[in-house]
Amino acid sequence: MERDDPIPVAHPSTEELARDPLPLRGRVALVTGVSRREGIGFAVARRLAAHGASVFCHHYRPHDEEQPWGPDDVASVLAGVRAALAGPGARVADVSADMADPDAPRQVMAAAVAEFGHVDILVANHARSGGDGRLPEVDAAMLDAHWAVNTRSALLLAGEFAARHDGREGGRVIFMTSGQVRGPMPDQICYAAAKGALAAITPSVAAELARRGITVNTVNPGPVQTGYMTRELVELLLPMLPFGRYGFPDDPARLIAWLVTDEARWITGQVISSEGGFTW
Repeated sequence: MERDDPIPVAHPSTEELARDPLPLRGRVALVTGVSRREGIGFAVARRLAAHGASVFCHHYRPHDEEQPWGPDDVASVLAGVRAALAGPGARVADVSADMADPDAPRQVMAAAVAEFGHVDILVANHARSGGDGRLPEVDAAMLDAHWAVNTRSALLLAGEFAARHDGREGGRVIFMTSGQVRGPMPDQICYAAAKGALAAITPSVAAELARRGITVNTVNPGPVQTGYMTRELVELLLPMLPFGRYGFPDDPARLIAWLVTDEARWITGQVISSEGGFTW
């Protein structure tokens, strides 16, 4: 039986099927938490730079100074991102800001827009670590500190991004969650609660920003060696990793780099794990 009003099907042209070697050329990415060469933020920034984007890097050295792994030289971090630039006219700029400050997300986004004129991609990679524990040890101040950095600032950044987005194609937001989406993290109640909130809110933020042509996805990087893994922890994790190794920062960076290209334009509202088949 013939349809009176057939629904058209869109097929890409031959030209559209070809892959651009620089799929992010001309675009600007704001990546937060780009403070250490061992970190995921650094790997993401380099991947996006290699895909053609200009990259605005946020960092906050005082947080790393309080951690067991210690700080890195920010100038060397930025030089590493700069070395990966591949797009015509692409460049790197940066700002330092404490995301515990309620006004920091606005300031960081404003600085990125002032530097590049617009922002196409937001990767909210920053996080607060430490000051955590099991439920009997947790108090209101600990919970609030993790909420402020790990949840509140990411949502405020997304709001600032949406408010300043000029409607051009390629609007992307990436949040970062953690292993609590796959299993318990009893020693990190504050961190797991705050990061879990981002995973839970992803579909709602995605539905809101879809009206502006922006996709929103959240990535769980799984067990990635960013300097915190001890030999004992590695020995504990390896039987749960079918490829026989833990994750490297570039593993989730590859997923994020793909999610912010046009190839992932129809993917939104998802929480995606990049963990090499990790099983608890």
